[in-house]
Amino acid sequence: MTDPHYNDESPDVTIRPLSTFEEYHQCVELQNETWGQDFTEAIPPSLLLVTQRIGGVAAGAFDSSDRLVGFVIGFSGVREGRLVHWSDMLAVRKEMSGKGIGRRLKEYQRKLLLELGIETVIWTFDPLVASNAHFNINRLGALPVEYVVDMYGSETGSVLHAGIGTDRFIIEWNLTDPLVEKTLRGEIERWELKTDTSAAAQSPVVNTLEGTPQPVEGELPELPSVQVEIPYDIQPIKTDSLELALLWRNSTRRAFLWYMERGYKVEGFRLDTETCRCYYLLNNSFP
Repeated sequence: MTDPHYNDESPDVTIRPLSTFEEYHQCVELQNETWGQDFTEAIPPSLLLVTQRIGGVAAGAFDSSDRLVGFVIGFSGVREGRLVHWSDMLAVRKEMSGKGIGRRLKEYQRKLLLELGIETVIWTFDPLVASNAHFNINRLGALPVEYVVDMYGSETGSVLHAGIGTDRFIIEWNLTDPLVEKTLRGEIERWELKTDTSAAAQSPVVNTLEGTPQPVEGELPELPSVQVEIPYDIQPIKTDSLELALLWRNSTRRAFLWYMERGYKVEGFRLDTETCRCYYLLNNSFP
């Protein structure tokens, strides 16, 4: 997994809407480069064009030679009588990762949507991917609100999704929340919102024993806060032992579903780079 501490080392990168068919095709190529040539869910050029005509976002990050090095794509609509935006894809070329481009793309998306009067953005990510959890929660200030089993079916054709299904968190980004603004400025991380962060870190971990995932069955402890551990990097685990990767999926799935069905909320994510261990904090009494 790449270093979670992003540095803006890309002053020559420009963020702007995709505007030509050449750029749309570059975006499709980067989708395939990111998720694999057999990925069946790539967004075609025609839809990249149309979505911008109805309040959606299809924006790219371009380097000094006008090569596309990253993109963000999303669609706008109405949910329960209010405008919302579904952020469908975000990707950055591997050689450009860790330079703050992903965060700049999300900030650009936020700016465009606020100008349209849209204050809520929704998207999904795999709860087992620690780098995405850290980015979404600690860098953007978005929080998971729902856990969905196999949201996109058992297979999408992507090597990144193969083997353990497509369980997803649905995450909400409240664009006008003062805490989101502080998070984007790097002033806070969601974990730090706990009055006693040491107590939060000492909350029981309900799905692992000494860092090894365990089958989660029966009743779980109903305490003010608990932690659910995930691996530091799930991809090499999938390569080395699909059985272990499936155990991670099943133990976290059971824990998240059990607690969220009882009103617990995911309120933070802790990534310990020294021990290479990662934890979600779930709370049922957060103010």
